[in-house]
Amino acid sequence: PITPGELLCLGSSLAFSGLFYYMYRKKAKVVARIQEAPKLQVDDNLPALVSATEGRCLPYVALEGIVLPAQAALTSHYHEGLQGVIQKLLLKEHRLIWNSLVRSW
Repeated sequence: PITPGELLCLGSSLAFSGLFYYMYRKKAKVVARIQEAPKLQVDDNLPALVSATEGRCLPYVALEGIVLPAQAALTSHYHEGLQGVIQKLLLKEHRLIWNSLVRSW
């Protein structure tokens, strides 16, 4: 005979397993897109390429080339000799506006 406590534990275990599998699949898709990202060179053709894309945005791109830091290079706390720079940072804010006539976002 199965007790109600065992059924509760089994149900919650299945619910959590389903939730974690969903989160895993969602993150796996993002990782796959990042791994398949095109590699572009930092040169004079890059701004024209970005302007030609839909929405003027490249979702996942690996940039290769020499860039100069604005101030000092960033150093890694975890790996010695690993450095990086932030050449330009662009932040876009998307806002949802409530439309009371249509009652939608």
